Amino acid sequence: MIPNDFVQTLLSRVDIVEVIDRQVPLKKAGANYSACCPFHSEKTPSFTVSPSKQFYHCFGCGAHGTAIGFLMEYGGKSFPDAVAELAHDAGLEVPRVAGPAQEVQREQSQDLFELLLRAAKYYRAALKDAPNAIEYLRARGLTGAIAARFGIGYARDEWQPLAHTFTDYQDKALETAGLVIASEGGKRYDRFRSRIMFPIHDASGRVIGFGGRVLDDGEPKYLNSPETLVFAKGRELYGLFQARPAIRSAGKVLVVEGYMDVVALAQHGIEYAVATLGTATTPTHVQKLFRVTDSVIFCFDGDDAGRRAAWRALEHALPLLADGKQARFLFLPDGEDPDDAVRRRGKAALEALIDAATPLSDFLLAELAQRSPPTSAEGRAALVSAAKPLLAQLNAPVLAALLRRRLAAIAGLPETELSALLPPAPVAASRRPTAVASVRSAPSLLRDLIKCVLLEPSLARRVDVPRPVDAGVYGAALAALIGFCLDNDGPLTTAGVMQHFAGGAHDAVLLAALTAGESEGLSAESLEIQLVDGVKRYWTVRQKRVAPSETQDEKSLELSPEEAERARQRRLVQERLGRGC
Repeated sequence: MIPNDFVQTLLSRVDIVEVIDRQVPLKKAGANYSACCPFHSEKTPSFTVSPSKQFYHCFGCGAHGTAIGFLMEYGGKSFPDAVAELAHDAGLEVPRVAGPAQEVQREQSQDLFELLLRAAKYYRAALKDAPNAIEYLRARGLTGAIAARFGIGYARDEWQPLAHTFTDYQDKALETAGLVIASEGGKRYDRFRSRIMFPIHDASGRVIGFGGRVLDDGEPKYLNSPETLVFAKGRELYGLFQARPAIRSAGKVLVVEGYMDVVALAQHGIEYAVATLGTATTPTHVQKLFRVTDSVIFCFDGDDAGRRAAWRALEHALPLLADGKQARFLFLPDGEDPDDAVRRRGKAALEALIDAATPLSDFLLAELAQRSPPTSAEGRAALVSAAKPLLAQLNAPVLAALLRRRLAAIAGLPETELSALLPPAPVAASRRPTAVASVRSAPSLLRDLIKCVLLEPSLARRVDVPRPVDAGVYGAALAALIGFCLDNDGPLTTAGVMQHFAGGAHDAVLLAALTAGESEGLSAESLEIQLVDGVKRYWTVRQKRVAPSETQDEKSLELSPEEAERARQRRLVQERLGRGC
């Protein structure tokens, strides 16, 4: 675990403008910087980066965060990896607080990364002395440049080729890394032999495993590393590390089934392809892809096995779809994989097929109609019954409404009757801007107190700011904010505070206060004056709340539902007394 005070120190030393500008070119716009948002498609820039607050915010899609958050959201990195990258740039060493078991696991993982990287370098060097492997790659149309880009190597046709690079071949860690197998008789030999080697990278570019393709007709055709501390097939996608820039540029990702498909497509200029690692598409795969792009195209063979795999991908994609995101399906002719297709048809023809891929909604309804032909009342009933659990998973209101309309037409039912038979339509998801808009209308006094502390967190140590526990979401956010500032001895920054609360219950409230205050351009002195005055007003209002008639003052602080009901009852009593009831 990374200590929170280190995160605060780190964010006080990095420059978010430099971090983001490396990936998304920024332009000066007054006191801030702007660009077209990298998280959604737009023509007019609504993505703003504040150098004073070290925070980014898109007024279009609501994306927001610190330098750490940007590396996680845009770069697909984990929190520890994002912190490590920023710490390296800032010349800091990341301290860690962990129990004995966690520390051992972290050290083991680090050891595995080092072993796997060393093996990858060995395989790559061995390829230069393997004419049969070089000829195989050339026959597949690959150049040395593309082989180098993906780090392709070769495992020699020997029992212990890695013994050439690991002097301690008996090291137990080689088994843990999945590089060596120990037989029951105690003999040890390499897992990968006489195979083209494809290193698999994580989001940070570290080698976490390998895929090996046999050169002849041996079995299995493809062999993957086993599951380890650093590698899980259901979480990783081959080529995603290399393809990320092209995916961003193209606005789409093509999901294929083989390593060679990814490499061959890249060789022909289609660089936005990734591959599953010999396993079916998982929810984690889909989630990762939708974090990088809004358009995912799954490419499968057109045979029965391919359509079954496509259906599994559809089932995993449904709960993750949002209006504005789309999944599509490309079915190639039987016996033709993407590698064959791009070599036979060429880039332009294959990309035309990709652009014409079947939308998820069309594939879903066509597949249901094939399974339950709507040629009779019974068939239409079965079709609607099969659609019910699928539509229940959708969280995209517009897409759900359109699918219901099409399903009603196929079933021959009025849409109103069909709606009564299906689960309730999803309500529009509360995207981040909506959450911000809803809290902006909250009482101004608590919001102003939060604003002052958030824009100048050190004020919490100089001004005795109240921590209300009975004033709804704004009171809870203020209490949590003050508590955090007082409990931390290190440097306090706006970015550090926002990073601490990122994605939590108070995130929307704090963002609303931050964006409102950022536009005012207040100095530290002005903020302190406002905060002191606000605290005085707060206590004045609290004292007045004991008088039932002070209903206007009650509105200046946010009431909990219970308090609001009690205030309403008090007003009713007063009105009845005033009428002599």
